[in-house]
Amino acid sequence: MSRYKKDRRSLKAPLHVYEKRLENIEEIIDELLHLPEDTVIIVEGKRDVRALNRLGIKGHFEMATHGSTSNLCEDIAKTGKNVIILTDWDRRGNMLMSDLTKHFHSLGVNPDVRIRERLIAIVQKEIKDVEGLPTYVLKLRHITGYSTL
Repeated sequence: MSRYKKDRRSLKAPLHVYEKRLENIEEIIDELLHLPEDTVIIVEGKRDVRALNRLGIKGHFEMATHGSTSNLCEDIAKTGKNVIILTDWDRRGNMLMSDLTKHFHSLGVNPDVRIRERLIAIVQKEIKDVEGLPTYVLKLRHITGYSTL
């Protein structure tokens, strides 16, 4: 028996709260799994790509911390692809998201940050980065009794 099932009495919130969080995160994962082919997901680094891969997401990723953000935005804007910004929700990730959004807007591209905003609302302060998502999903699945990754 996992430590999560054993310690349900010590959970910080009622079980249904964790079930709803898991359901909402899995909806987002499903959305990311079914993105159109012409979508680029911008993350901070390789660990974020690996984390999303662990969740089954195999899209077209670009790393925002590997070079100039203005060059990255210009290169992506030239392709005409849809853009999703999925940076971490710590101070650095927030600054990077803001910088990327400004650059894209100056190029006439409207990047999608809704998935990031939804994740932030769901995980609240439980985790602060994309890299922590697979472990968090696993934890929620253990707590709720659902299957694992």
